[in-house]
Amino acid sequence: MDGKVRVLFLCTHNSARSQMAEGLLRHLGGDRFEAHSAGTEATRVRPEAVAVMAELGMDISGQESKTLDRYLGEPFDYVITVCDAANEACPAFPGARERLHWSFADPSQAQGDEEERLAVFREVRDEIRARIEAELLGGGP
Repeated sequence: MDGKVRVLFLCTHNSARSQMAEGLLRHLGGDRFEAHSAGTEATRVRPEAVAVMAELGMDISGQESKTLDRYLGEPFDYVITVCDAANEACPAFPGARERLHWSFADPSQAQGDEEERLAVFREVRDEIRARIEAELLGGGP
């Protein structure tokens, strides 16, 4: 193993929260972390998530939505659910050294025009960033 802290972010559709978390940790954590994300179902990365990450200079447009099945046999230092539904659907993850749950509102449910929806995505992005900075970058394993 190369010494990197391996983190898997889980959400239901792997379309917004977990994708933003993966991009944030990859960018902020640099070579100290290996970040991945997956969902209980695979859909697509939401364009609003791509847009609000680009505002911070982070390009997640190349990330793809994937299911957690591909990671079941892999070891992780942290498996972090970022939505309540994924937390309930995935009570245990066999390869996780530590399992955390961070509950964030689902920005894909935001109503209104594009600017109002983007404002919700920004708010969730900033909440995720704060948790990553406090709980992963602040002390790590």
